[in-house]
Amino acid sequence: GLTRGALYHNFGDKKGLLQAVIDQIDSEMLRRMRAAADHAGGTLWDGFLAEAVAYIEMSLEPEIQRIMLLDGPAVLGDPSRWPNQNACLRTTADTISALIAEGTVKSMDAEAAARLINGAALNAALWIAAADDPPAVLEKAVEAFRHLASGLLTKQPV
Repeated sequence: GLTRGALYHNFGDKKGLLQAVIDQIDSEMLRRMRAAADHAGGTLWDGFLAEAVAYIEMSLEPEIQRIMLLDGPAVLGDPSRWPNQNACLRTTADTISALIAEGTVKSMDAEAAARLINGAALNAALWIAAADDPPAVLEKAVEAFRHLASGLLTKQPV
C-alpha cells in the first residue's frame, strides 16, 4: 500500500491530495457536461443550458456531493475561487459571447453574465448536496435555474 510519506511526497499535504482528486473529478464532470451539450442537439443555447443543468444534476451523485461540494469547500474554501473555476468561467463567457453575437442572448458584459450563471449553478449544486431531500431540491433548483437563465434571452420562450 501507499504510505502517508509517499502521498505527501507527490502532493505536498492533505490539501494537495484533495486538490488533485478534485481536479480529476472536475475533468470527468466537464467531459460529461460536454456530452450533455452534444446530446442536446439543436442550438448553441440548448447545449449551453443542457451543460449547466447536467452540472447541477451531478450534485445528486454521492462522490461529487462528498468531494466537490462538501469536503472540498470545507478544506479548500470557496469553490468559486478554485483554480479550475477560471477555465470554466472563460468557457462560459466565450459561449455567452457567441450567444450574444448570434442574437440569442441580450447584449451585456459576457464575463458578468458568466459569473452570475456559474454562481447560480454552483449554489444550486451546494444547496442540493446539503439538502435533507436532494432529489426534491434538484427539481426546484433546475426549474428556477432555467427561468433565471432564460432571462438572458432576447426573445422569451413561450
